[in-house]
Amino acid sequence: MDYRKLGPSGTVVTAYCLGTMTFGAEADEAASHKLLDDYFAWGGNFIDTADVYSAGKSEEIIGRWLKARPTEARQAIVATKGRFPMGNGPNEIGLSRRHLGQALDDSLRRLGLEQIDLYQMHAWDALTPIEETLRFLDDAISSGKIGYYGFSNYVGWHIAKASEIAKARGYTRPVTLQPQYSLLARDIELEIVAACQDAGMGLLPWSPLGGGWLTGKYKRDEMPTGATRLGENPNRGSESYAPRNAQERTWAIIAAVEDIAKVRGVSMAQVALAWTAAQPAVTSVILGARTPEQLADNLGAMKVALSSEEMAKLNEVSAPQPLDYPYGKGGIAQRHRKIEGGR
Repeated sequence: MDYRKLGPSGTVVTAYCLGTMTFGAEADEAASHKLLDDYFAWGGNFIDTADVYSAGKSEEIIGRWLKARPTEARQAIVATKGRFPMGNGPNEIGLSRRHLGQALDDSLRRLGLEQIDLYQMHAWDALTPIEETLRFLDDAISSGKIGYYGFSNYVGWHIAKASEIAKARGYTRPVTLQPQYSLLARDIELEIVAACQDAGMGLLPWSPLGGGWLTGKYKRDEMPTGATRLGENPNRGSESYAPRNAQERTWAIIAAVEDIAKVRGVSMAQVALAWTAAQPAVTSVILGARTPEQLADNLGAMKVALSSEEMAKLNEVSAPQPLDYPYGKGGIAQRHRKIEGGR
């Protein structure tokens, strides 16, 4: 395993993190424990979950695994998230001190831990002052309930505002952002990546395989069927079939990934994951495998180091396509200048 620092912190994690959104839903407890066993056998040490995953079941499954395997538990870096509703009341959602206090205690109980290594805000909350959230997180670190905190699904101004307020108030600052990021979804490069770099935060990309698209299992103009995420629900989230199928860019990216995979004799998933892991500011790539076979294939990406020519080919075909100023070509050109000057 390739080891990297957790953002600017001194804690070390592996370059590939085991995501557990499937635990308690698509994978029962035995299957989930098998995935954890295999991941740690490969040398992994980083687990990502959330309270909302299977309404707390994912955390409970992980907690029982940690309790049963004290040797692995001692090495495990555990990340979870809070923000989304865990009940129907008006204070059972959001990033208020009231909700986060209960959510954090519940996550600690389900995981069977005294401290959560990385506690992440699952999304922005426009109703709660950011100062309230940041003060709660600083207090949670001081009390020993969490080691570090980070964000998930924040946009550029959220990151900049939160980081600068924390700095100005003398609070502990965030260490990571968990965004959607893959060859198919590179829009975070327009300003979110820069905001994280400016704040000294590491990236924990989710959906690095684009919901399965970058594995090559979906075909053009052939509706997905069977035991795949889109086979079960073609309209599932951002990876839904119809919109992506309609984009020429989708199939150009898939073709480029397939070409490189064939030449190297590796899977398309390994090529796509290797590209994501090599991007600036990336701390650890979150794997969403559903089976031991998928996990083994994904972890094979550790052995894939793409050449500069292969990276250039993938970068070119997958480049974000902003329509106009300030994110388009003209705006990008104006954000840079030659050191020697000139017209």
